[in-house]
Amino acid sequence: MTKTFGVDSFKHVSYLWDDARAAELAGDEVALFIYRSNLLGADLRLTNYGGGNTSVKITDKDPLTGQDAEVMWIKGSGGDIGTLKKSGCAALYVERLRSLENVYRGIDFEDEMVELFNHCIFDLASKAPSIDTPLHGFLPFKHIDHLHPDAAIAIAAAKDGEKITEELFGGTIGWVGWQRPGFDLGLQLRECLEKAAAKGIQLKGIMLGSHGLFTWGDTAYESYINTLEVIEKCAEYLESNYGKKGPVFGGQKISSLEEADRLSQAAKLAPILRGFCSSYRTMVGHFSDDDRVLEFINSNDLDKLAPLGTSCPDHFLRTKISPLVLDLAASEDLTDTKGIKERLSPAFESYRQLYTDYYETCKHDNSPAMRDPNPVVILYPGVGMFTFSKDKQTARVASEYYTNAINVMKGAEAVSEYTSLPRQEAFDIEYWLLEEAKLQRMPKPKPLSGRVALITGSAGGIGKAIAKKFVHEGACVVLNDINAERLEGARAEFVSLFGKDAVATTVLNVTDIESVKAAFEASALAFGGVDIVINNAGISISRSIEEHSLEEWDRLYDILVKGQFIVTQAAVAIMRKQGFGGDVVNIVSKNALVAGPNNAGYGSAKAAQLHLTRLNAAELGADKIRVNTVNPDAVISDSNIWAGGWAEGRAKAYGITVAELPAYYAKRTLLNEIILPDDIANACFAFVGGLLNKSTGNVLNVDGGVAMAFVR
Repeated sequence: MTKTFGVDSFKHVSYLWDDARAAELAGDEVALFIYRSNLLGADLRLTNYGGGNTSVKITDKDPLTGQDAEVMWIKGSGGDIGTLKKSGCAALYVERLRSLENVYRGIDFEDEMVELFNHCIFDLASKAPSIDTPLHGFLPFKHIDHLHPDAAIAIAAAKDGEKITEELFGGTIGWVGWQRPGFDLGLQLRECLEKAAAKGIQLKGIMLGSHGLFTWGDTAYESYINTLEVIEKCAEYLESNYGKKGPVFGGQKISSLEEADRLSQAAKLAPILRGFCSSYRTMVGHFSDDDRVLEFINSNDLDKLAPLGTSCPDHFLRTKISPLVLDLAASEDLTDTKGIKERLSPAFESYRQLYTDYYETCKHDNSPAMRDPNPVVILYPGVGMFTFSKDKQTARVASEYYTNAINVMKGAEAVSEYTSLPRQEAFDIEYWLLEEAKLQRMPKPKPLSGRVALITGSAGGIGKAIAKKFVHEGACVVLNDINAERLEGARAEFVSLFGKDAVATTVLNVTDIESVKAAFEASALAFGGVDIVINNAGISISRSIEEHSLEEWDRLYDILVKGQFIVTQAAVAIMRKQGFGGDVVNIVSKNALVAGPNNAGYGSAKAAQLHLTRLNAAELGADKIRVNTVNPDAVISDSNIWAGGWAEGRAKAYGITVAELPAYYAKRTLLNEIILPDDIANACFAFVGGLLNKSTGNVLNVDGGVAMAFVR
């Protein structure tokens, strides 16, 4: 095929094909199929994370007969084409897959076909085949792309979608009306192709009503270009029609707040919304004030379109039947938490009842039990969109999917009239027994799944170890430090280890009220609020009483005592907004209990921290906020505590050298152990991991056993 395309050939999609990279993969059709898939998945205008499917058919040797066999490689169940690897694919014998038609008992028995896919497996290391497998298998083309592009779905979800498709593509794109994915839909795709061929028409794709697009090609590149061309033409058509029927979404009804004010309002409201959405299980939030979102939520047509819900099943599964639109002015005074909760409570109750009625009306005798009735998508006109789900990634993806749904509504309304999935069809997708089986196969949530932790001073040492432990156990963490460069290094490390959704960052000076306020606003915007606060930030100064300056005394008390107070005060305000309790763990010290030389400032400040913990625990119990203490001793590894002369001061106090300190500290313990940052992280997890939910005001020593520090 002569290549005439390049980066400048397309306006509405991204041309990402690299000839040099493709040349390296030449001769390996599976590798080229995965390369093509990754390029398509990199452009969210083509398909969202986890959406769509791609495949390739090759000839391979049957390991039993040694004969050539046609084999289809396809994205496996639950995968994502943007990050697809060979290990995430299913490989099936095409002949066996197609022969399943001989035992197919009709549309009422769709689900039983899925288990039969396993009898068609070619590669025994395959992932489970997805429900889309027969859709690709019954089409004869070598390379196939099934995507959910906004521009195509806008036409597919339009009232006149079939007619528009026919006229726009001159009959070269077929049409199959809405039907749930499955074996029968695969047969319908084949029939659509055969009917066109009987008329002498060679199709280059098929539009699925309300659903998405199928395109194909003889090579990976031809399929890629065909896909881009079709979507580009759809997008050009929509763009040429914007404004012809009148203003987009009926025109602007209200104006957005300025960006800074939007973020401020969102940060104030997010914990309250998170509390409402967590009545069933603890949720993590995401906020977006994308221009596309604002155009929709500020429009005259919001009240008409929002209740309709989405059309594409992939959108629907992640965003629920419809969003909740808040009846709050953009500039509403949100300082009265109790009053705002009273204002919003009826709206949430109404939504839960709406969802319950939807379930009761549409359920079948064998439907799974009703799931969480709370909204996933919440729209705040003039401010933005909140999404809540079991973890940050799922909440973020829900936001992306609803943004796609907005694009679909915008396009469909521009050229015709938007139509959503009928409620019964939507229910049959949401409560599909195969979907329920997939949910049941998911691993058990980790102990801190759905929880958000802010650990002060978490760019290094003990704080970083705690943050890593918490992410490993399922939490989202807000990393922070007073040193921006050190914080950036920690952020890069965490993103590399855990991905972007597990971590947010903010520069934080615990002695500055405005800095602390900004840090908790960052947590609210990133994750919807905060559940766990670890007061870890600190310094250490070892001086004799005659050498101890007043400036050093004030610095110790400012960071250790006042800092702990300011951070806890801000944390409690958010936890009370959420209304489901939380944990505060203060990293204090053995020195809070043990008197030693050259330690008047540090030791007394640590004692103040310890008693402040008890005082807070006594006050906050009614809010289900637990406040506990971890007392470390001599945590030397990767700790800032040894900077600034502390090591020299302690060595001088004990009459030894700095090099002898680790052994000295270990030998004076009952267990003769060196204490590491991970040991402190484990202690913090013990308090917040769920097994000690009825424990508050307690002290956990992690010092190897120092008898003088035993709590009496």
